Amino acid sequence: MRLTVEVNGDLLIHAPIWQTAQALGGGSDYDFAPMLRHLRPWVKGSDLAICHVETPMTAAAPTGYPRFNTPPALARAIRRTGWDACDTASNHTLDQGQSGVDATLGALRRAGVRHTGSAASARGARRILLLRAKGVTVAYLAYTTTTNGVPPPHPWSVALATPRRILRDARRARAQGADAVLVNLHWGVEYAHAPTPQQLALARRLTRSRAITAIVGQHAHVVQPIRRVNGRWVVFGEGNLLSNQTSACCPAATQDGLLAILHLRIDGRRSRVERVEYVPTWVRHGDYAVLPVGRALARGLAPAADLRASWQRTIGVVGRGPGLRTVPRRLPG
Repeated sequence: MRLTVEVNGDLLIHAPIWQTAQALGGGSDYDFAPMLRHLRPWVKGSDLAICHVETPMTAAAPTGYPRFNTPPALARAIRRTGWDACDTASNHTLDQGQSGVDATLGALRRAGVRHTGSAASARGARRILLLRAKGVTVAYLAYTTTTNGVPPPHPWSVALATPRRILRDARRARAQGADAVLVNLHWGVEYAHAPTPQQLALARRLTRSRAITAIVGQHAHVVQPIRRVNGRWVVFGEGNLLSNQTSACCPAATQDGLLAILHLRIDGRRSRVERVEYVPTWVRHGDYAVLPVGRALARGLAPAADLRASWQRTIGVVGRGPGLRTVPRRLPG
């Protein structure tokens, strides 16, 4: 059996983004869906699609950096775009404390989006996220290496990345019937394209386990390479999917991201990622539309020079080769 799983980088909702969503919602509500609509062909076209929610969502007044609070309407946009589930383990998970964790999970649940990476109870933290498509069961595990120095209110509030815990959870997932186990890691150093020695060591440790099928990750706000480690694919960094970061504050590459599409093959209880495709993306500032670079260039949705520069930045870091290719394979024109 073969199936595709789409994963992507940070939904990092800075103040200008929720302010734009408020304007799109008529002033009394928030509408983030127009920012994400260009991604639907790949999100809805995959057998499973999983997003990364960087910032907590509560009904309190929204805030941006450094202690984020995002309108819960984001959860509705996530579902409308087509994501089946999201992970919520990041350095900003605890920005609004345990009540923020609880509210975030509640917003996703009400929107019909499953979740993993943080929890409202010890029982919830023990639960393995099992997703099913085409008769295949895929476990998705999510962890963060940092909470920005904020101590978790409870040991179970957010899943912290340790090899022992991850390997234990992967074995539990297999025991519960998972045909494949994907691990998401919020890791690395911000604005660094190269994986750190700690990332490489953790990737090597985890990919030695037969229980783990592949690793994906984010946190650096820029893309990082996609490589095989011990024969298993590791998407080290997906970059920002949606953020307000630009060269005005940060590297130009913070406007770049990618959708990674993992092509899984399942033979009995054995699973592997046969190949990885990725769709380079770029955030168009002004309306914060996340644009697939190839399609945006073909349709004239943003300045060609900006789109071509973004494409070159992304493929220059992520790479191409056997089992790894871009979508589209080359830019039009």
